[in-house]
Amino acid sequence: MERRVGTVSRGIRCPIIREGDDLAKIVTESVLEAAAAEGFAIRNRDVIALTESIVARAQGNYASVDAIAADVRAKLGGGTIGVIFPILSRNRFAICLRGIAKGAKKIILMLSYPSDEVGNGLITLDQVDEAGINPFTDLLTLEQYRQLFGENKHPFTGVDYVQYYGDLIRECGAECEIIFANDCRRILEYTKDVLCCDIHSRQRTKRLLKAAGANRVCGMDDILNASIDGSGFNSKYGLLGSNKSTEDKIKLFPEDATDLVNAIQKNMIEATGKLVEVMVYGDGAFKDPVGKIWELADPVVSPAYTPGLEGTPNELKLKYLADNEFAGLSGEELKEAIKEKIKAKDDNLVGKMASEGTTPRRLTDLIGSLCDLTSGSGDKGTPIVYIQGYFDNYTAE
Repeated sequence: MERRVGTVSRGIRCPIIREGDDLAKIVTESVLEAAAAEGFAIRNRDVIALTESIVARAQGNYASVDAIAADVRAKLGGGTIGVIFPILSRNRFAICLRGIAKGAKKIILMLSYPSDEVGNGLITLDQVDEAGINPFTDLLTLEQYRQLFGENKHPFTGVDYVQYYGDLIRECGAECEIIFANDCRRILEYTKDVLCCDIHSRQRTKRLLKAAGANRVCGMDDILNASIDGSGFNSKYGLLGSNKSTEDKIKLFPEDATDLVNAIQKNMIEATGKLVEVMVYGDGAFKDPVGKIWELADPVVSPAYTPGLEGTPNELKLKYLADNEFAGLSGEELKEAIKEKIKAKDDNLVGKMASEGTTPRRLTDLIGSLCDLTSGSGDKGTPIVYIQGYFDNYTAE
């Protein structure tokens, strides 16, 4: 019988995860129990996805602000430190900033403008234009910024992050000076010791600073990339991808979870005989049209996944075929012609006109974005997502 439904994404409830829990067992049982309760069958190439948060929780991958402070002090000297290009986030960065401030005597906080790296705006481009400012070259002091733009609160959170970050630094015992610039090298007019807090542009920022004569340069990925007195850590991403846990503790991005996704896949084969794909996901990669926020504050969408999720979609654009190659067909004849075209398609459609307009992104980024929207970030209680039909096409029976 012809399948009438394509991709289905289900949020799966599971127990609250604590440190030391057998996550592979819990995820497997939760999916099987949901399938039995809701009456859906497990099929080959279904996808099980689980949030990075429950993986890190099960791993116990936490660290205190004091551990951050100790690592910052050891790697950047503990004097005057330039902290550049942080995102504007109470959940993501403010807790890290507490530790950074405790590891320094003075912080030169350099904010990018008109917005941070992921789209949180301090001001608008229109305001920059009206002020006659060149955002590519001009550095503003805090006094100049206030004279030109006044107080600017985030449209969703209602927080003036300039004031908030400055107060936070001072509360932690460090002096604070705030400037605004988009050329990372301008920080060297204030200090030669720099912590780069950008996420996706961090390697370029570090390279430019070192070439321009910086003394000590670290990225967020260099802080807590090893344990400090027994703390959690992430050997690849350090503080990147971390979230606030308590007022003085962060949850780090999960350390290597490859064994976990492979174990879940193995459990499902043993329980059902079906080969499902498994991935860990964090932030999706999409942009909010109102707040202009690009969601991806994690260093990657998926830090671990089974090999079957490697690659990009290899799809034909049905409307292109219908409007061009098969423009003279309709009804059942059109349907069968398109099905035959799909069955005969090349294994690699890159550059082919019939695939133009299909989404040129990695499978893990696409599926991770779907999962992030499905699970939400609040109290839905569904940190596992079960996806069916993602790899189906128009010929699937």
